[in-house]
Amino acid sequence: MTLELACDACDATARASYRCECGESLWVETDPHGFDWNSTVDAPGVWRYAALLPDSSPGGVADAAGGTPLVRTRGLDEYAGVRVHVKDEGENPTGSFKDRGSALGVARALSSGTETVGTVSHGNMAMSTAAHAASAGLDCVVLVPDDIPPERLGVIAQYGPTVLRVEGDYGRLYEESLRLGEERGVAFLNSDAPLRVEGQKTTALEICEVFAPDAPDAIVAPVSSGGHASAIWKAVRELAAAGAIARVPRLYFAQAAACAPIADAFEAGAEGVEPVDAGKTVAYSIANADPPSGRRALAAARETGGAVAAVTDEEIVTAKERFAREAGFCVETSSATTLAAARKLSEVGELADDEDVVLVATGSGFKEARTGADASTDAATVGLEDLGGRLATL
Repeated sequence: MTLELACDACDATARASYRCECGESLWVETDPHGFDWNSTVDAPGVWRYAALLPDSSPGGVADAAGGTPLVRTRGLDEYAGVRVHVKDEGENPTGSFKDRGSALGVARALSSGTETVGTVSHGNMAMSTAAHAASAGLDCVVLVPDDIPPERLGVIAQYGPTVLRVEGDYGRLYEESLRLGEERGVAFLNSDAPLRVEGQKTTALEICEVFAPDAPDAIVAPVSSGGHASAIWKAVRELAAAGAIARVPRLYFAQAAACAPIADAFEAGAEGVEPVDAGKTVAYSIANADPPSGRRALAAARETGGAVAAVTDEEIVTAKERFAREAGFCVETSSATTLAAARKLSEVGELADDEDVVLVATGSGFKEARTGADASTDAATVGLEDLGGRLATL
């Protein structure tokens, strides 16, 4: 089946390509009318929402994508200044929300007869794409920067993809991979590829189903390329069009202050997002200096009455510690931006203490190098015979 693609920026339609002629990324056209929560099916994970998806499950690890818990997390309420709910995307098979998009992308590759999938990534997306390709019996190529740390290569390589270190401007590699992929028959599932967005929209579908027929007051998610922000926005638009939610939640996106092109554009009231010089940040996985779907993330925040917030590394590290010590969640550092942003937004009255706010914890922190406040390994040593006395002093 040929996909119908559309551009939300200029209303153009297409049947191929990732990009509209106007330069914006494309969406898969979905007709949500007639969908309600009774339209969901008895299927695992993302496939529960078959009525809103363009492909069916290929089986294997794709059946483990999605279906992650939404946890009411009272221990974070006081710090955040809101009623906190955490969407734990670390429960996906490779530990991040990227599995949702990889599942749909690989399903489309199989149904269209494509034998090789690929991605440009040196982190969660690389691992996820390689894992789903392996499960489906597809070849996979992963393009990484030439200075990638060896330990990261090992994590990606375990799934057996062809990994290529690419010298030169890593920022240009995104567009070049799409061009070469069309020439060589490789379906590149990059950050805002239409099929990846389709899978990742199920994050918001799951959130809204828990609250239905109402909706959460707000959803806060980290933003890098803008692909996941785009997906969340697409989901709530479709649910609103179908009448499946009573109101559209406000969408807020969080960036690290050291690399915050979308937050900068929001603050400046700009129509588009300009590239920036990326500074070093502990939230390195979202430090995207030239986000390909930045305009769409900006539009998502504005049109839902939300915002884009930049938070400092100090705020991020403190929030990561709070996630662990007050809620029991080990989240990746980029996910901690959501808690830091919620706190900042509540302090300025953007979020109220009686509002239900969902923080999307996009990935598990167990794969990361330890950073900042959680890096201490100091532990006292005590003899067995002295254990009782030591416990009495705690």
